[in-house]
Amino acid sequence: MGRPDGEDNADLSSDDSPWSDTAWSEDDNDEGSLSFEDSGEGSGLDSDDGLEEEAEGAEAGGESDSSEDEAGPRNTVGDVPLGWYKDEEHIGYDINGKKIKKRDREGHIDKLLRNADSDTNWRKVIDAYNDEEVQITKEEAKIISRLLKGKTPHASVDPYPDYVDWFEYDGKGHPLSNAPEPKRRFVPSKWEQKKVVKLVRAIRKGWIKFDKPKDEPDYYLLWGDDTDTADNKRQGLSYIPAPKPNLPGHEESYNPSVEYVPTQEEIDSYQLMYEEDRPKFIPRRFESLRSVPAYEKALREGFDRCLDLYLCPRTRKKRINIDPESLKPKLPSKKDLRPYPRTCYLEFKGHSGSVRSLSVEATGQWIASGIECSSDGTIRVWEVETGRCLMVFNVGADVHRISWNPSPDKPVLAAIVGHDLLLLNAEVGDEETQMRTKQLLHIDESALEEDADDKKPAVRWVKHDKFDGITLIHHKIYDLQKAEVVKKLESGLREISSISIHPGGDNVIVGSKDGKLCWFDTDLSTKPYKMLKNHSKDITNVTFHWRYPLFASSSEDCTAYVFHGMVYADLNQNPLIVPLEILRGHLSSDRRGVLDCKFHPRQPWLFTAGADSVIRLYCE
Repeated sequence: MGRPDGEDNADLSSDDSPWSDTAWSEDDNDEGSLSFEDSGEGSGLDSDDGLEEEAEGAEAGGESDSSEDEAGPRNTVGDVPLGWYKDEEHIGYDINGKKIKKRDREGHIDKLLRNADSDTNWRKVIDAYNDEEVQITKEEAKIISRLLKGKTPHASVDPYPDYVDWFEYDGKGHPLSNAPEPKRRFVPSKWEQKKVVKLVRAIRKGWIKFDKPKDEPDYYLLWGDDTDTADNKRQGLSYIPAPKPNLPGHEESYNPSVEYVPTQEEIDSYQLMYEEDRPKFIPRRFESLRSVPAYEKALREGFDRCLDLYLCPRTRKKRINIDPESLKPKLPSKKDLRPYPRTCYLEFKGHSGSVRSLSVEATGQWIASGIECSSDGTIRVWEVETGRCLMVFNVGADVHRISWNPSPDKPVLAAIVGHDLLLLNAEVGDEETQMRTKQLLHIDESALEEDADDKKPAVRWVKHDKFDGITLIHHKIYDLQKAEVVKKLESGLREISSISIHPGGDNVIVGSKDGKLCWFDTDLSTKPYKMLKNHSKDITNVTFHWRYPLFASSSEDCTAYVFHGMVYADLNQNPLIVPLEILRGHLSSDRRGVLDCKFHPRQPWLFTAGADSVIRLYCE
C-alpha cells in the first residue's frame, strides 16, 4: 500500500477522486456486510486535510491494518461458519488457543456522534471474521472509488489498448511453402472416372432402380380434416402408446416424512371406505433399507399392469384448444344499459304486518298497498314524492291483491278482500276527478231488487257500509264467452307463482316456487327461450316495465333482481337478457322476504313490498 504522499496527491485527479456523496455504513444485523448510503456531508475525502492525515497515519504506521500479507488473521477457526458463535460470548480462538471475546457493539447514536467528531471515521469497516475495526487507507479508498465508477482498480492500467500487429509484411514475397502445385490438381481423376462408368452400366442394365414419384389420387375426403391426412392414409389400426404409470412420490419412500405417515385412527377409518375410494398404498417408516420387506402386492400389480396394456381399449382423442373466455357470451356493459334501479331512495313505513301486494297509479303520483293480516287488514294510499300516507282503509280482512284503475281520470282501487272484490274511491286528485269517481261507483237502489221470477243473478254489486265503494259478491263461477285455448306454453316448472306479459305481447316471463324464471318467446317456441336460476327460494312476483327494457323478479330470499330485457323488432334476432343488479335491504319475517314488486309507469324506479312491513323505492 505504501506510496509517498506526493504520488498519492498527484494520482487524485478530478476523474479519479474518491466518492464524495457516499459513505461506508455498517449493518448490525448482517455481520460483515457493507453498503453505501447517501450522506449529505462529512465525507473525509472531500477535503484534502483528511487525505493528508490518512497519508501521515499510513506512513507512521508503516503498514495497513487490513493487509493480509504481513499479518495473518487473528481468528484461527478456519472455515467454521460464524453463525455457530452467534449465541456465544466469543467469536473464535487466537493462535495461542485463547478465546477472542466479542467487542461491545455501540449504538446508532454513539456511532452518529463518533462520525460527527472524526472526519476519517467513515473509512472504518468491521472485520466480522476477526471482530475488529479496520480503517482503509487512501489508496484503498481510491481503488473502491474507481470500482464504483466502473473503471479499472489502478489508473495505470489501460483496459482498451491500441491493437499491435505483430506480423511483418515488408520483405515477404513468398508464401510459407514455395513448392509448385502438383499435376493431379489439374488432371481429372482416373479412379473417379471408372466409378462413374460402373454406375452408368448398372443403371442401364436395371441393377439400380430409382423410386418413381407416386401419383396423388384425384379423389379426397370431402369432410376430412387436413391436419390428420397421415392418419387417414395409414392402413389398419393406428398405434397409440400405452399410458405410463405414475412415478413414486415421497409417501412411497422407506423413510417418509412424519406428515405422510397416517395414524392408527386414520388406518382404521380406511376400512370403512369403499374399495375404490380406499388408498392403494399406506406409507410406513423403516430404520434402514434392509428392513424393508418384500412388497406383497408386487405380483398382483404387475399382472394388472399387463392386463391394462393388453386388454384395455385405447382411443385417440383430439383436443381442441379453445379459450374458455371466448365461449362466454359478449354482453354489453352495464354503463351502456342505464338507467335502471340500483339504490334505495325512500322507505314507506306504517303497516303493522306483511305487505302482501302493492300497485302504482297510472300517473305515478300515488301507490296503494295492502297487508295480509286477518285481524287488522288495511289498505294504505301513499304519495310517491314525499312518502306521506294519504288514506287508510281498514277493511278488516286479508288483502290478497290490489290494483289501480288504468285510466288516470278515475282513480279507483280494486282489492281482493277475503273472497270478494272491493272497489274503493281513493279520494286523490282534484274535486272534478273525485266527482267522476263517485258517479262511477254510485249504485241505483232499484237495480238491487231481484227479478220477478226470483232468479238469482250471477254477480251482485253491494254498496259498502263503511267506505265510499262497492263490493262484488260472487254466487257462482262462470266461463268467459267464447273461451278458446290459443297456445299452451310448456314451462316444466313445479308450481307457477306469477306471470307477466311484455308490452309488445309476444314475450312472457313466468316465475315459479322453485326459484326459476322462464322467458317465453311465443313466436319462437312453446318451450322457454331462457331459464334463469337466480333465487334460492320461491319467486313471489315478476313484472315488466312498460317504457324501459327492464324486468324484475322478487323472492322470499329477501332479494329482488333487475334484468335488462330488450326485444327487437327484427324477428330473426333473439331477445337480449342481461342481469343488472341485485337489490337488498328487506329483512326476513317468518321465513318470508320480498312479497311483491312493481315498476313505476314512467320512471326507471322499482317498488318492493316486504314481509318486514316496509315498502322500498329503488332509483337510479
